[in-house]
Amino acid sequence: MNFATYLTEGFYDELFTGPSSPRPGARLLVERLESLPEGEILRRQAAAETALLQMGITFNVYGDTAGTERILPFDIIPRIVEAGEWETIERGLKQRIQALNLFIEDIYHGQRILRDGVVPEHVVRSAKSFRPQCIGLRPPRGVWCHVTGTDLIRDRDGTLYVLEDNLRCPSGVSYVLQNRQVMKRTFPLVFEASRVRPVDDYPSRLLDTLAWLAPEGRGAPTVAVLTPGIHNSAYFEHSYLAQQMGVELVEGPDLAVIDGHVHMRTTRGFQRVDVLYRRIDDDFLDPLAFRADSLLGVPGLMEAYRTGRVALANAPGTGIADDKVVYAYVPKIVKYYLDQDIILPNVPTFVCWEDTERDHVLAHLDSLVVKAANESGGYGMLIGQQASASQRDEFAARIRADPRNYIAQPTVALSRAPVITGEGFAGRHVDLRPYILCGREISVLPGGLTRVALRRGSLVVNSSQGGGSKDTWVLSESDVADTPGAVG
Repeated sequence: MNFATYLTEGFYDELFTGPSSPRPGARLLVERLESLPEGEILRRQAAAETALLQMGITFNVYGDTAGTERILPFDIIPRIVEAGEWETIERGLKQRIQALNLFIEDIYHGQRILRDGVVPEHVVRSAKSFRPQCIGLRPPRGVWCHVTGTDLIRDRDGTLYVLEDNLRCPSGVSYVLQNRQVMKRTFPLVFEASRVRPVDDYPSRLLDTLAWLAPEGRGAPTVAVLTPGIHNSAYFEHSYLAQQMGVELVEGPDLAVIDGHVHMRTTRGFQRVDVLYRRIDDDFLDPLAFRADSLLGVPGLMEAYRTGRVALANAPGTGIADDKVVYAYVPKIVKYYLDQDIILPNVPTFVCWEDTERDHVLAHLDSLVVKAANESGGYGMLIGQQASASQRDEFAARIRADPRNYIAQPTVALSRAPVITGEGFAGRHVDLRPYILCGREISVLPGGLTRVALRRGSLVVNSSQGGGSKDTWVLSESDVADTPGAVG
C-alpha cells in the first residue's frame, strides 16, 4: 500500500499538505509505511486489533439491543502533532482551565461575573448542571476541575478551535494509554526515531494530583476510584485507571459515612478513604443531597466533603462549565478573570435564547449544527446539511419550545487523517481530546485521544456513533531523526 492515490480533497489533512506531500513531521512515517512489503500494513493492523481485543478494551453502548459491549475500533496510522503547534495547544488549554476554575469558584461564591453582566445570570441559574447545593463550598486547595478533557477540532484553513469542554467525568484516557502500548509494538523503529513524547506516566501523575487533595495530616492518603458499576459505558476505563494507580475500585454500596468520615468495606473491616476520583455524575453522588432515588451514591458523602473530611475529583458543581450555552461565553470568561485574549478560540456560536440569534438559527438550519446544552456522545444534535426537511422541522420546534437549551454553530469542515480501508488509504474526519490535570500545577498530557469518524463523509467521531481512534504522536522536536533502513 502507498499514498500515491491518496487525496486530501480540499480538507486540511493532518499528515499531508497535498498529493504525495507529507508534512515535515510526517515524512519519516510516510516513508516507512510505503517501504513495507505488500500486505504488511494490513497484517499489522489485524495484529493491533487482536492485541486490543485480548486486552479487553471495551466500551458499552446504552440501548444497544445487539449486545452492549464493544471493542473500540482502532487505526494504526497515527496522527502527528509537531512540537511548535503542541506548545500553542498546551498554553491555550492551561489558560482555559485556569479561567474556568476561577469561573466556577466565582459562580458558587461572589458571582462577580454575573453582577458585572459578563455572563447573563439567567444562563447560569437555568443551567441543568448548576448546583445550588454547592454554593459556598470550598474544594480542597481551591481547585474545582482536576481532570478535564477538552475537544479540539481543526477547520479547512488549519485553525484549531475548542469544540467543547468536559469537566465532569471526562472519559477516553485509557484508550490513549492502551493505543500507545499497541503502537510501540506495531512500529517500534519509526516510533523511536520520531522522538514521540511519552504518555505512560499519566496514571502516576493522576495519582499525585489526587493524593495532593487529601485532608491535612493524612501522611499516606487512601485514594479510590468511585464507579457506577459494570454497566457504565466507561467501566473498563474506571477499572483500568484504578489498576494502573494501584488503588481500589469501589461502588457506592462499598462505601459508608461513619462518624463524618468516608470508609470502604474491606475483608479486614472498614478503612477510611481520603480521596475519591468519582466517575459518577453529581445527580447520583449522594441521595441526601441530590437525587433521593439514587442507588449509586453514598448517603452523607456531600456533608463529609463539605466539612473537608474527604476530597472529590472532580468537585461537584463543575458541570456548570460543561453547559454548551456557558461555553459560548468562555472567551469573555478568559478576558474577565485573566485579562488575556483567548489562545484557542471557540467555534463561532449562536445562543438560541437570544431572539436575534434564534431567528438567524431558524432561518439557516440547513447550514448549521444544532446542539442541546447538556447532551454528549453525538446525541441531541442536528447536522443541518445532512438532515431531512422533517428533521429540521422537528429541531425548529424543539428550539422554539426550549430556546435556552440549544446552541448552533456553522458546519466546520473537520480536518482529516488517513485510515486503512479495504481499498487502500482514505481520508476520514478527526478531532482531538487532550487531557489536562490541575493539581499543584496545570499539566497537559502530550497527545490525547484522536477520534475518527470511520464512516466516509461522517463528521461524528463519537464511539457511540460508529467512531474509532488513533494514537496521537506529539513530537519532541520539529524534525524527527532519520534511521536509514528502519522499516519497523
